Amino acid sequence: MMRHMAAGADRIFLVCGATDFRKQIAGLTAMVSLQFKLDPYEESHVFIFCNKKKDAIKVLHYDQDGFVLATQKLLDDLEFQWPKTPSEVEEISLQQIEWLLAGLEIEQKKALRPIKKKASDTCH
Repeated sequence: MMRHMAAGADRIFLVCGATDFRKQIAGLTAMVSLQFKLDPYEESHVFIFCNKKKDAIKVLHYDQDGFVLATQKLLDDLEFQWPKTPSEVEEISLQQIEWLLAGLEIEQKKALRPIKKKASDTCH
């Protein structure tokens, strides 16, 4: 479900630090708009939050006529490698979502980075 919601998004925003998981759709949309100055009603955006224990995430997405809020809770003392920077939002890629859901950090220092080249930049 998390992958599906993120795959359809043009922009994926990760809310760094811990979020109070007592907040539901109204509280999370207020946080997105008031604290981060982003539009929670943008259909192409997805917002991801993590709890203090780092064992659950919530994904918020606006879908034409209302919001979808999905939760994933890890079992057996597992935890997400969540960025600790409080009160910030970071735009991430679909690949970084895959790393996050696999239990890895979103910044993989040894991962190959995509290279954007144009034919005009080459010598042939």
